[in-house]
Amino acid sequence: MKKVICLFSLFMAASLSVFSQNPEVRWDKQSLIISGRRVMPVMGEIHYSRIPAAEWKEEVRKMKDGGVTIIATYVFWNHIEEQEGIFNWSGQRDLRHFLEICKEEGLPVILRVGPFCHGEVRNGGIPDWAFTKGCKMRSEDPLFLSLVDRLYRQIYSQIQGLQWKDGGPLMACQFDNEYRGHGSYLVALKGIATKIGFDLPFYTRTGWPELASPVPFGEMLPLYGDYADGFWERSIEETAGNYYKAFNFRAFRSSTAIATEQLGKQKEKLNKGDEQYPYFTCELGGGMMVAYHRRPYLYPEDAYSMALVKLGSGSNLLGYYMYHGGTNPEGATWLNEMQRTTATNYNDMPVKNYDFQAPLGEFGQTNPHYYTLRKLHLFMEDYGEVLAPMEASFPCRQDLPKGDDSVLRWAYRSQGDSGFIFINNYERLQNLSSKKNVRLKVCGIQLPKLTIPAGTMCILPVNIDGIRYATAQIIAKRNGNIYMEQLKGIPTTISFKNGKVLRNIKAKGPKTPVYEHIYLLTSEEAAHLFLQEEAQKESTLTVKSKKTKEAGKLRTITIGVNKVAEEPTDEDYEQAAIYKLSVSGEMVNGSRDLMSIDYQGDCARLYVNGKLVADHFNNGRPFLFGLWRLPEGVKELELRILPMQSNIPVYLPKEADKTPGERIKQIQVRNIIR
Repeated sequence: MKKVICLFSLFMAASLSVFSQNPEVRWDKQSLIISGRRVMPVMGEIHYSRIPAAEWKEEVRKMKDGGVTIIATYVFWNHIEEQEGIFNWSGQRDLRHFLEICKEEGLPVILRVGPFCHGEVRNGGIPDWAFTKGCKMRSEDPLFLSLVDRLYRQIYSQIQGLQWKDGGPLMACQFDNEYRGHGSYLVALKGIATKIGFDLPFYTRTGWPELASPVPFGEMLPLYGDYADGFWERSIEETAGNYYKAFNFRAFRSSTAIATEQLGKQKEKLNKGDEQYPYFTCELGGGMMVAYHRRPYLYPEDAYSMALVKLGSGSNLLGYYMYHGGTNPEGATWLNEMQRTTATNYNDMPVKNYDFQAPLGEFGQTNPHYYTLRKLHLFMEDYGEVLAPMEASFPCRQDLPKGDDSVLRWAYRSQGDSGFIFINNYERLQNLSSKKNVRLKVCGIQLPKLTIPAGTMCILPVNIDGIRYATAQIIAKRNGNIYMEQLKGIPTTISFKNGKVLRNIKAKGPKTPVYEHIYLLTSEEAAHLFLQEEAQKESTLTVKSKKTKEAGKLRTITIGVNKVAEEPTDEDYEQAAIYKLSVSGEMVNGSRDLMSIDYQGDCARLYVNGKLVADHFNNGRPFLFGLWRLPEGVKELELRILPMQSNIPVYLPKEADKTPGERIKQIQVRNIIR
């Protein structure tokens, strides 16, 4: 296997990471401005309390290698004060230690401090005991705000001395999440925080849904989002909801697809005055969780297409939710969202698993879109200052219906005679066709007639760095060299301002220019550009299975209070088929061995010494577990599988095996890239 080392990590966050110099951070209608320079950050969500502390440094570094330049993380209230008055900041709940690691790695942090977070956590992160106090949650009730004051004081004890003004990584805070009431509540939260001592360059809120009354301009930047699919949909039909709109270039910044189970049908309307803020996202789907009743299977193209569409539509900060998956920590009770809890009980989520099918998965495994998204992140780092002030134009219809294949979806951003063309011939689970005889004209430049193959997603330059136009994707610019990606099915032509034209040229890789300082790469080379791979020792672990108990009586799948199927209870798993898994061989010190279980069945759990350590709702992806997390000396696990049932009231994608019954198909162990 290979270990990835980033050769350009100093570049990726250079404009944001000079903490010792306390660079000035400000914003205007277009972008963030750091030390007088416009930047286009990449923000990646990782939940520190969902990852063992010993893994933080490596995982944060991996995010940076993927092109992330800002870390976002929730502080889940019930992760730190599950019992009233007892705050736990130890182990993987140690916020201060996590922030110190981010500082060491040169990555700014946006802290999402609640009190309500959601994040598929029990009660949205609000502790059970808070609901016994007789106050209205998420309101200006004095009693509730007094609880928030105590929470924020505790958070402040963790971040003191680590704020941006102190040379620390903490750049901003988000208050609450997906709030639809009066803006005065959000202002009250900010007032509590600033009175305690929070003093940051800017503050944020989610820009959806529309507020009942506004937040005064300049108090908090609204950040937006979009997803390719949603576990929260009540429907169990494929492509339910209006997620298809995320694949259309549109001037409308927000989404009407997020959290529809809570917010209901939403109008395409921004809060008054929000268009005067820069267009940033905080929840662009890096993947999607699976709920028991709805289990989307996300593809690498989904995240890449949405991110490219947002850039082409004018976004100047891409924030992914999630960029790194995780595992719910131990608690006095299960900490997952479920229909049987007091609040935020819309969906039944796995007890432990929060993989999210993200670029970096639950155990830090690199998924294919970790690499493909890097192409956009390189582009944003190297051309952000040029792109940020460019206005978006929409020559294609912005209200295309689901699956519309009548036109090529494209947009461009331009300033003066320079611009970038954004093309997206992709929509999730729709078979868009090749588009023939395409003529694109931008900034007075007419490109040659093109055929755009199905699935093409790309960015083409116009009057950029001496290039009049190119039919190759622009990726990066380093040390005077320009790197471009050869697009599959599109002959590469590069026309220069000096009159030179290169036609039908072929990729020669990152070491051989096709012309002077121009390098043409394959898609694989572009995705791995500036990453060096070193040989890594592999373990010799194998896992053998032995069935020790047949499945008992099939459970009755009940419909919960929010009218979707409920997940199995602990008692239901007493009727599961049981397998003993034995790990043999040697684990190399420092290696990361990932067990992958391909099974037939509805859902499964893993136990070690009787303790639940992992669970999985089957959606066609294997059940994964990081063997390095086993207690020292332990080499046996218990796997429990509940059989798949006929006509289950659950959305299962085509990748899922719907055959009734249960069995282990295959168990593999592989060393993941670290």
